[in-house]
Amino acid sequence: MDRERLLDMDERIGPVRRLSLGLIAVALLICAPWVGLWTLLPLALAAIGFQIAERVKTRVRRPEYALFAAWTMSELAIAGAVAMMDGAATPEMAWLAIPVVTLSARFSIHGVVLGVAVAVALISGVAFGVDATAVIGDPTLVIAPITLVITIAILSTALMNSDRHHRSETVIDPLTGMLNRKALSTRAAELEQQSRVTGEPVGLIVGDLDHFKQVNDSRGHAVGDAVLREAAYEMRKELRAFDLAYRLGGEEFLVVVPGAGTEDAALLAERLRLAVAGQMFAGDQHVTMSFGVSASDRAEPFEYSAVFEKADDALFEAKRNGRNRVCVDEPARADRSPALA
Repeated sequence: MDRERLLDMDERIGPVRRLSLGLIAVALLICAPWVGLWTLLPLALAAIGFQIAERVKTRVRRPEYALFAAWTMSELAIAGAVAMMDGAATPEMAWLAIPVVTLSARFSIHGVVLGVAVAVALISGVAFGVDATAVIGDPTLVIAPITLVITIAILSTALMNSDRHHRSETVIDPLTGMLNRKALSTRAAELEQQSRVTGEPVGLIVGDLDHFKQVNDSRGHAVGDAVLREAAYEMRKELRAFDLAYRLGGEEFLVVVPGAGTEDAALLAERLRLAVAGQMFAGDQHVTMSFGVSASDRAEPFEYSAVFEKADDALFEAKRNGRNRVCVDEPARADRSPALA
């Protein structure tokens, strides 16, 4: 969930971040007659770093590392530009607080603390490295920007925690911790728009716990809830950072796999099936799951309702053919797992 929020917030921050870098670049151009054009070089390097992070963040298991590295490059870029000016004596030292505003929107509290430490270290390094004598003579040159950085981090984190709490109440399923239908409607619309731009396919996996009603009827709803909770946890462990898991209601789940065609989505569904079938839940309950898989075609933009309908049909086929299996929506209706009674 933290990684999903990280990627989602990074998408939202992206345009604003580019605007901020542009404004800093304009300010440096205006100041060029006094400080020179060399101050633009670190900023250009930061922009390149963000471009690289954008390309790799959905391909790596821990995208937070790539994004934090890009964030650190932005702080280094500003620190480099400030050092080329006049170090602690320049008003631009306060610019090192700008990237700090985005920390709490994307990273955990550990990331915020680490980011603040990076910013404070850069302020101190630039100040003492350029003109230590000036700083010793007037410590406010360092105290003021450090205070600004820490204060912004504290306030932005408090505001983000409050916002996150209220948003989680509306988009998180309280039983399983998965996203709910409300979150799905928003994400589906975003993926449809992205697909029109990128041409990348989107895979959908619809899963359903087999004979779940028997668990509720024989052991009670408390055990049934525990089974749902633990099965959801086992599925989440098999997912990548950018795969999205939702509880549609009851014992039915959906996994959205951006960038995956039918074959890749089917392989993931099989891993999910094995993960659930290989565990005992609520102490002594062995349950299985059936899955239906479909994906959009690269030749056509992703349309959620059409792809979901095909995946749901495939799920029905899996249940009709004996359950505890993966079926793919395709002309041959290929069964992707052993036929089990």
